[in-house]
Amino acid sequence: MTEEHDAPLVVTLLLDPQASARFDALRRAHFPPERNHLQAHVTLFHALPGAQLARVRNDLAQVAQRPPFPVTVARVRSLGRGVAYDLRDAELDAVRAELARRWAAELTPQDARPHRAHVTVQNKVDPHTARALLAELQTGFAPYAVTAVGLALWRYLGGPWEPLGDYRFSPAATG
Repeated sequence: MTEEHDAPLVVTLLLDPQASARFDALRRAHFPPERNHLQAHVTLFHALPGAQLARVRNDLAQVAQRPPFPVTVARVRSLGRGVAYDLRDAELDAVRAELARRWAAELTPQDARPHRAHVTVQNKVDPHTARALLAELQTGFAPYAVTAVGLALWRYLGGPWEPLGDYRFSPAATG
């Protein structure tokens, strides 16, 4: 059994409650229930070292000193065996780049790659089912804005994630 401090840390972007509720409803409806251990989320980092918890908390608190900002839900995209919504925004890219700079020495190859922010609403289904949902969600789709409201920290537990804290952006922050 892995000691708790060795379990990887996950960092996600928090979206406004309306966007979160919409993506969660889609995920509940289309993600295989036996594999759906999480709410819909935007993963920024997949596996930071658990032993760096204090440093990660401190860095998240510092980077969260900014106002909430709009993020564009740019398109619906195929994952082959699932479907995701791509998110685009220069400020989101800057937030992630700042965190990646701070943690560069600890990043896994997956986290060191260029980041494509997205919300997965379906995964691990047969390709025919995924293509059908993609077609359904693309019908009438037009890009729209949601609001990034903070960052969340989790401990990866092999399926479910343990919440370790939210770092909310502050409307009064000047960045």
